[in-house]
Amino acid sequence: MLFPEARRAVVAAAGERPVHDPGFDIDAARAEAQRAALAEPREDVAQVTDLDADGVPCRLYVPEDAVPGVIVHLHGGGFVLNDIEVHDAPARRLANRAGTAVLSVDYRRPPEHRFPAAPDDVDTVLAWVAREGGALGVEGPTYAHGDSAGANLALVAALRQPGRFDAVVLIYPFLDPSQGFDSYVTSADGFDPREAAWYWKQYAASADDLTDPDLAPLHSDRLGTLPPTLVVTAEHDPLRDEGEHLARLLAEQGVEVSASRVLGQVHGFWRHDRVFPAAEQLTRQVAGFLAGVRSRRSAG
Repeated sequence: MLFPEARRAVVAAAGERPVHDPGFDIDAARAEAQRAALAEPREDVAQVTDLDADGVPCRLYVPEDAVPGVIVHLHGGGFVLNDIEVHDAPARRLANRAGTAVLSVDYRRPPEHRFPAAPDDVDTVLAWVAREGGALGVEGPTYAHGDSAGANLALVAALRQPGRFDAVVLIYPFLDPSQGFDSYVTSADGFDPREAAWYWKQYAASADDLTDPDLAPLHSDRLGTLPPTLVVTAEHDPLRDEGEHLARLLAEQGVEVSASRVLGQVHGFWRHDRVFPAAEQLTRQVAGFLAGVRSRRSAG
């Protein structure tokens, strides 16, 4: 059952033009998302710096008394929408709750830049962090974090570079272009499966890309190489089953995986803490998970 705030969000979203509508304007939607995000209050962080990571724009958030390391955050938005401005407030919360620097990545988006532009940009940023981390003051453990399409990119980055990350956090990951799981029929509240199909169509450069493990990581033969991984799904989300399927695959391959389903919630809730109380709870859960990984790493 949808929680009250989720029911209200679903009703509000029903009045918006869907992305798959022929009249949907990508540029206008991006501008409106930025406008809405900039109008929201945001937490102070000790240091916030815009950076150029070998051509990829990024924003670094360093909280007071930060512990060593950096969380590389990859924003959601179906690969097409959102950016570091839209994700500024949640990135600030993540940095403050985790007590760790957060590097938010403004990867290239389709349809202007189709696959594999986004994962290639993430690789560029990771190489830059490895080279410049000392000068930036973020040496130490590196964690991958993403929501929705950003979780896809976080997972792909970890699979492309085994051993690069100390932990991976995937919030309602967007993984399956075939839309083959039951939750696309049983749990599509506020996120029409036609929207998901549209996002994949914008992202893929060809039909063959839809089965490429760098786009559809459930096809990867490297899942067993992942570090400790947290997978979080929402009960009323068409992406729920693919995320939970991933968690089961990881467990079968011996990965240290934690998985949780947030009851009563819909896709996208994590970014909107003023609407969904569960957003703050999830951010603190992520912070606790990373602290546990760090503690075990130090002890080992």
